[in-house]
Amino acid sequence: MITLSNIAIQFGKRVLYKDVNMKFTSGNIYGVIGANGAGKSTLLKAISGELEPTKGTVELGPGERLSVLSQDHFQYDSETVLNTVLMGHTTMWDIMREREALYSKPEFTDEDGIRVAELEEKFAEMGGYTAESDAAALLSGLGIKEAKHNRLMGELSGKEKVRVMLAKALFGNPDNLLLDEPTNDLDLDTVQWLEQYLSEFEHTVLVVSHDRHFLDCVCTHTVDIDFGKVTMFAGNYSFWYQSSQLALRQAQNQKAKAEEKRKELEEFIRRFSANVAKSKQTTSRKKMLEKLNVEEIRPSTRKYPGIIFTMDREPGNQILEVKDLKATSEDGAVLFDKVNFTVEKGDKIVFLSHDPRAMTALFEIINGNRQPDEGSYNWGITITTAYLPLDNTAFFQSQLNLVEWLGQFGEGNDVYFKAFLGRMLFSGEEVLKKVNVLSGGEKMRCMIAKMQLKNANCLILDTPTNHLDLESIQAFNNNLKIYKGNILFSSHDHEFIQTVANRIIELTPNGIIDKMMDYDEYISSENIQTLKAKLYEEQ
Repeated sequence: MITLSNIAIQFGKRVLYKDVNMKFTSGNIYGVIGANGAGKSTLLKAISGELEPTKGTVELGPGERLSVLSQDHFQYDSETVLNTVLMGHTTMWDIMREREALYSKPEFTDEDGIRVAELEEKFAEMGGYTAESDAAALLSGLGIKEAKHNRLMGELSGKEKVRVMLAKALFGNPDNLLLDEPTNDLDLDTVQWLEQYLSEFEHTVLVVSHDRHFLDCVCTHTVDIDFGKVTMFAGNYSFWYQSSQLALRQAQNQKAKAEEKRKELEEFIRRFSANVAKSKQTTSRKKMLEKLNVEEIRPSTRKYPGIIFTMDREPGNQILEVKDLKATSEDGAVLFDKVNFTVEKGDKIVFLSHDPRAMTALFEIINGNRQPDEGSYNWGITITTAYLPLDNTAFFQSQLNLVEWLGQFGEGNDVYFKAFLGRMLFSGEEVLKKVNVLSGGEKMRCMIAKMQLKNANCLILDTPTNHLDLESIQAFNNNLKIYKGNILFSSHDHEFIQTVANRIIELTPNGIIDKMMDYDEYISSENIQTLKAKLYEEQ
């Protein structure tokens, strides 16, 4: 349990929030949401003790342990992977070190024997005798193979370190768990494993994430930072989003009577509750909406970018034909082989692979930026494409301001380009910023503005939600659902895939799996999982 009493956080004259009085209880998972800069990560730092609040106190339950997902991926480079995870339970780790030191003494005294007996008792109570196997199981679940468990952390890739740090945070079944963007750099299978793990976690969790499906699957409550306040709602992210949008529509309709508004909100809550009860998500096993006050539902102050893709012309019958494509990586690994498919009108295809380099290689090939090792592809003569690459670094290595930069990719005057930038939430003096100083999220919004200029009838998107906040992801997702052209994309965002794709193509070193179905059906099909195992095993 975590109790916040009269918490206020202020930097200079800027007050993030004040008078925060809140209790986070065992058995619940709280999703912390808010616009960029609202103070989501700051709240977690105040709870963990990394940041001293301007005012107020943070208290844990008596004798409870707090675990935090560390963002410092270099701190443990000289430690083995397994020991790094074990260090997540600091008390147990200290006991292990002391035990080892005593047992290694050349002369073992009576006092040493008494101390060892005390340590062994505490060690057993903490589950110390199964600690290494428990840590190994966590690592394996997160995709770190046993062969790497005794390697030094410094030998791992950045993405592997992220997984080890997550295992460290989860290790030892902590009473309170703080997770800041835990799904970053995790593939879809590992995210699914984490969702299942947290669904069975019986203690207190606070999580910040831009992954809407993850928040919906694991969260029993939503903690919204808005209006300079921190407010808790029963329910997951989708409930918060839909209810805030309903409140916004009601606010815009001033003629609606108060009683009519209340009835509409209560009907929405009833329908949402019924849908949750039928779902297989974690939230269906929780009392999500037991204490919701209708009057608490307010329109959000957040701004959503205007992402609107339009087509200059309808695509013809021939979209894209791919024949016998093969690509290998720089180290010689086969990314995909024997790739044959034809894109039909209306197809919105998500490409999957155990190796994310495979999707990037395919997109680079069909955009003419890379030569395949074997095979060919052919676009229809009516097709125009707009491409969002995984790495956009090369586009921003200049001293141009945003208006000048966008002007390179279309025809029009400054007013025209400022309108596109305005849609993407760049306003006033912001449009005169140099593009080489933009953040990752700002660069992505610029790239999306660039794509909108093309009015293409086929969009190619390589992991489009990278660096975007929840508001941008939601706006992007909403428009792609109604876009009339073709979409070829990859993503780690479950909700994005489920709501956009109507066809799935998985790239393997031994051919492809090509299915017209939604993503939830794809990942739950035993036949497809068997086929996947065979195709990946044959390499």
